Amino acid sequence: MSRPVRMREGDTVRLKKPHPCGANAWEIMRLGMDVKLRCTGCGHIVRLPRAKLERRVREILTSEEAGREDGGH
Repeated sequence: MSRPVRMREGDTVRLKKPHPCGANAWEIMRLGMDVKLRCTGCGHIVRLPRAKLERRVREILTSEEAGREDGGH
């Protein structure tokens, strides 16, 4: 069995596939059985079951790292 991914509200995560707007970083807005995410590129909000999100996460970014990768926006 794989270990659970350590995520907190306010973290920024990179998923395996990019959003249609071109960004692949998402801010975690709510954690529970489902997870509420906001795209850092266009602001689109989605909800995913936590298990599905844990499979799709490539890495967890800190707020500072996500800011540098998005050009400081």
